[in-house]
Amino acid sequence: MNARIPRRLSLSTLLLGLLLAALSMQAQAVPSFARQTGLACSACHTIAPQLNAFGRYFKLHGYVLGPSKLSGGSQQLSIDQFPPLSAMMIVSDTTTRRAQPDSQNGSVQFPQQLSMFYAGAISEHMGAFSQITYEQPADHFSIDNTDIRYARDINWDDQTLVWGLTLNNNPTVQDVWNSTPAWGYPFISSGVAPGPVAAPLLDGALAQNVAGLGAYAWFNNTWYGEMSVYRSSQAGVAQPYNSSTAGVVSGLAPYWRLAWEHPWASGSGQSDFEVGTFGLSAHIFPGNGHPLSGPTDNYLDVGVDSQYQFITAKNSLALHATYIHERQNLNASVAEGLAANPNNHLDAWNVDASYYWNETYGPTIGYFSVTGSADPVLYAQSPLAGSATGSPNSNGWRLQWTWLPSLNVQATAQYVIYSKFNGASNNYDGAGRSASDNNTLYLALWFLW
Repeated sequence: MNARIPRRLSLSTLLLGLLLAALSMQAQAVPSFARQTGLACSACHTIAPQLNAFGRYFKLHGYVLGPSKLSGGSQQLSIDQFPPLSAMMIVSDTTTRRAQPDSQNGSVQFPQQLSMFYAGAISEHMGAFSQITYEQPADHFSIDNTDIRYARDINWDDQTLVWGLTLNNNPTVQDVWNSTPAWGYPFISSGVAPGPVAAPLLDGALAQNVAGLGAYAWFNNTWYGEMSVYRSSQAGVAQPYNSSTAGVVSGLAPYWRLAWEHPWASGSGQSDFEVGTFGLSAHIFPGNGHPLSGPTDNYLDVGVDSQYQFITAKNSLALHATYIHERQNLNASVAEGLAANPNNHLDAWNVDASYYWNETYGPTIGYFSVTGSADPVLYAQSPLAGSATGSPNSNGWRLQWTWLPSLNVQATAQYVIYSKFNGASNNYDGAGRSASDNNTLYLALWFLW
């Protein structure tokens, strides 16, 4: 006889069991980095994945602290005794205020993500953060965020300069501040809840679909500059690319980053302020049945960002703000009937504030907004995901509570509130759905070992 167990009861039992198991785990920070350096996670992070000043120093130095942590048989070979390997798992439950059309309201993902990492030194001046991730809907592993670095120091007359090279697969994944898209808030979120129809290219559209090589410099721990170039590098499609492939970058897509950081002692803690700019220019063939020749869709993303941290022995405050303006020239899409307007724009805001007590628990509140040109073809009407007005405008709030029973375990409760979704508050899709119907409760357990 098969017993029917209520979903809420079974999920609660599952989460409780995982949490009790997690409490017995040894508290380690970003584990392979912690094993490599012998340092606790609080040396590099406030609450992972947010970096503090030393964490930024460590990343910009190529994920390496020096030759004392390495061993080898000659000056030409320097290899860790044990590979710096780690793993991560996220288990989650997602519920929207109103069920998605023809769907059960509630998605338990066990796991939502399961990742394996190579994260640590390769040689005395080179290291890597490389992630391979399994996602439940796709039911397979694929390459995820990867950043391989080579870095050196130059010192003269009390001046310091760190210069380096980065090879990565996601513009902004190489960044060391948590105000740019790859490492910005929300640090985890639902993979199955409805999301706005539009976002700037820099906000994840190229993640794991490009390969980039760049050079950077960090002067006096204050001024940072970087120039990188990206080309398409898509997994799961035939190469060389042909007309069946979507979103192929034509030639090279340049990316730039400039930032200024200022740390200072403040009362009982340490304060740190950063302000910067970043951007990307890309020419893209729409593909997906259309030839990879002739006109392209041209995107220019220009962003500004800022971060403030106040860190005491046990508590931390963090503020982040990002604005991205995207200018779109869609000649290729218009010619192929994929867009109505030859020129569009998007403006995206992402702002958040968090406070953590005793490195253990705390709230985060965030505001997000996307506005842009109305385009009834690009943002066509359709149930749930479409726009009845052709507008991409969406905005809302994220409220989150995070608890760390151990330094390598996070329990998260997140609620997303939409004021506007794809152009309207009510009947945004032309099928009677309201923006608030997509309000999302997301519960997650995040393990690192």
